[in-house]
Amino acid sequence: MLNLCILEIHLKLIKLIMANSVFIYEKIKNFNKKIEVDGDKSLSIRWALMASQAIGRSRAYNILNSEDINNSLISLKKLGIKIKKKNNFCEITSKGLNSFSFKNNTILNAGNSGTFARLIMGVLSNCKNTAIIKGDKSLSDRDFKRVIRPLNLFGVKINSKNNKLPLKLKGTKFLRPIKYYEKKGSAQVKSCIMLAALNTNGETTIKCKKSRDHTEKLFKYLNLPIKIIKKKNFDIIKIFGKKQFKGFDYKIPGDISSASFFIALALLRKNSKILIKNININNTRTGIIDVLRQMNAKIELKNKKIYNGEHIADIVVRSVKKLKAINCPSNMNSRMIDEFLIIFLICAKAKGVSYFRSLEELRNKESDRLKIAINFLKMIGIKVVSNSNNLKIYGKPNLELKKKYVIKNFNKDHRVFMMTCIAALSLGGKWKIYDKDSINSSFPNFLSIIKFLGAKIK
Repeated sequence: MLNLCILEIHLKLIKLIMANSVFIYEKIKNFNKKIEVDGDKSLSIRWALMASQAIGRSRAYNILNSEDINNSLISLKKLGIKIKKKNNFCEITSKGLNSFSFKNNTILNAGNSGTFARLIMGVLSNCKNTAIIKGDKSLSDRDFKRVIRPLNLFGVKINSKNNKLPLKLKGTKFLRPIKYYEKKGSAQVKSCIMLAALNTNGETTIKCKKSRDHTEKLFKYLNLPIKIIKKKNFDIIKIFGKKQFKGFDYKIPGDISSASFFIALALLRKNSKILIKNININNTRTGIIDVLRQMNAKIELKNKKIYNGEHIADIVVRSVKKLKAINCPSNMNSRMIDEFLIIFLICAKAKGVSYFRSLEELRNKESDRLKIAINFLKMIGIKVVSNSNNLKIYGKPNLELKKKYVIKNFNKDHRVFMMTCIAALSLGGKWKIYDKDSINSSFPNFLSIIKFLGAKIK
C-alpha cells in the first residue's frame, strides 16, 4: 500500500513537471505580423514607487501584469498604500513623501525582482520602523552590497547575512545627504540613491557610470529638483530633497527587452517581417538596435514620438540573408544588459567572429547568464572562447539543428527560457524546455504571442 502511494505521488510530480515544460519539434514558418508586447517592467516598477510617494491619486495605464509587478504592489499595500487595480489601469493613492504606515518587522516579498528589492530600500530610508525584505531563491543569491553601502552612508541601518536577502532595514529621520561614485553602471543602485535623496534634506550628488535613465526622466517629468551634468563616460546627478509632488497619470509603453525576442525571431527566420507597436526606445535601452544594425539587420523605427520624456516608436524588422559579426565596444553593455542572451544567439548565425568584453554584470542577474550562454552555444555546436569576462563567438551562417535538446537547471531565469524558445523555432531540432512558469515574472504573454506568429508549441 505504501509503495502504491509513493508511486502515485511520483506520477503526480511527473505530471506537474511535464505541465511546466514546453516541447518544440519544428521551426516556425515565415511570417508577416503586427504585435504588441507587455508594458515596460522598469517603468511599471518606477511608476508604482513614485506614485507611492506622491500626494493624491496616480494612475498607470498598460502597467505590466506580471509576478514582479504584482509582488511590488502587494508590498506597497503592506506599507499602507491604497492600491486599486482594474483591467485597463492601476490606481495608487498616497499622502506624499514618507507617508508609509506599517508595523515593525513587516515582511516585503520582492519575488524575483531585483529592481523592486533594491529601489524600495531607498524609499524606506526615512521610515522609523523595520522592514524585512526577502525574495525567491534566485534573488536571494544576488549581491545587495552595492545598495547597502550607499544607504549606510545616508544613515540607514541594514542587517543581512553576506549582503544577501533576506535583510532587515531600519530607516532614520535624520538622513544625511551624500556624495557617491557609482562605478558599475547600475541603474538600480543609482535609482536607489535617488529615491533615498528624495527624503533627505540638502543636496545629494551621484557620479555614475552611464546606465538606463528612466528614474531621471520621471524626476524631470514630476518637476523634482534634479540637475544632470552629462560627461563622456559618466553623469553627475544632483538632487535636492524634501520636495513634495502631486499624483500623476502615466501610460506605460511596451518593453524593448520583451520585444527583443521577436526582433531576433524575425531576423533569423527567412522571408519574415514583424511590426512591434508602441515600444519604449529610450536611448539608454536601445543598444540591441544599434548592435544589430551594425550586424546588417534591417530595423526601422516608425511613428516616433516623445511621451513624458520617454521616446516611443513602432519597430519594423525584416529578415536578412546574411548577418555579419560584431566587435562590440564595452561602453554599449549597459544599454543592452538584458538583451545579451538573444544577441549571442544571433551572433551564432553571423558570418565571422563576434567579440564582447567586460561582461561581469551578466554573472549578477537571475542566473550566471555568461556561463549559461557559453554552455548553450557550445551545446548547439558553436565555437566560443571565453577569457575571464570576455567572449568570442565563432558564427555559423548555415547553422541548422537536428538533435534533441533538453534545457533545465537555469535557475528559472525567464530570459534563458525565452531565448531557448527562439533558438528552437529559428534553428530547428527537437527541444524540451523546463520551467515555462519563469516567464510569469516579466512577460506572461510570451508564449501566446509566439503561437500567434505561427509557432507550434506543445
